[in-house]
Amino acid sequence: MVSNTGMTAQTDTDRRLTDLEIKASFTEDLVDELNRVIVRQQEQIDLLARQLSQIKAQQEGAGAGEFRSLRDERPPHY
Repeated sequence: MVSNTGMTAQTDTDRRLTDLEIKASFTEDLVDELNRVIVRQQEQIDLLARQLSQIKAQQEGAGAGEFRSLRDERPPHY
C-alpha cells in the first residue's frame, strides 16, 4: 500500500517537472525569436554600411580637389 505522503511527494515532483518543461519551452521560443531579431538587425547594419561606403565614394569622387565655399551654396529654402 502506498502512503498518502508518498503520493503527495510524487505529485509535487510531477508538477515541478511539468513547470520546468513549460519554462524550458518558453525559453526556447524566446531564444529563437531573439535570434531572428539579431539576424534581421545584422542585415540592416550590413545594408547601412554598404550605403555609407557608397556615399563616401561618391563624395570623394565628386569633390576631389575642388574647393567650394559655403557662400557659393544655394540656401535650402530657394
